[in-house]
Amino acid sequence: MSARLFELMLKAAGYTVAISVAAIAIGLLIGLLVCAAKLSPRPWLRWPASLFVSFFRGVPLLVQLLLIYNLLPVLGLAVPSVVAALIGLSLCTAAYQAENLRGGFTSVPRGLLEAADMAGLSPWQQFRRIRAPIALRLTVPALVNEAILILKASSLISVVGVVELTRTAQNLAASTYEPLLFYSAAGGLYLAINWLVAAGGSLTERALRRGRLA
Repeated sequence: MSARLFELMLKAAGYTVAISVAAIAIGLLIGLLVCAAKLSPRPWLRWPASLFVSFFRGVPLLVQLLLIYNLLPVLGLAVPSVVAALIGLSLCTAAYQAENLRGGFTSVPRGLLEAADMAGLSPWQQFRRIRAPIALRLTVPALVNEAILILKASSLISVVGVVELTRTAQNLAASTYEPLLFYSAAGGLYLAINWLVAAGGSLTERALRRGRLA
């Protein structure tokens, strides 16, 4: 593989990472809202949140991407394909992250919250000092795993016209008649990216454990 072609693969990998990071960040914000709605005692918040999670966890991501890509023009929203792809990835990961976060918050020991009530801590103080830190420690592994899954699933956005790492490998393989070379390179780049994400997650977990023991 020439240096020029490898540079194209690296640029495509960077594009894949950028889209994935944006989707994960947006999905986390949406997931926090959905999580809060699912934990709410109000049914009019809980039911729509449950429906959201059920839909985006139950329908394949490929179908979601195709639905969103074709629905937006019907709604009069002429957006680039990358925006449609980002919306699809963000909504999909939001559903999974909402459930991860909900699991973390519901796992906070009830005794700690009762002790916080007796100590006179306000709901916001309980959230900031007790519930959020514990939930974060509990959900970091699941959130890292979700980030890796989205990075791999980003290969599907090529179906809506986004030229990311997988589509770039396909194009180069078709033009050079060397599919094994370029698909192997794409696989190696995905592996390296996900290894870095996993390593970053492990460092975060260790940092949180040190903070807990400090």
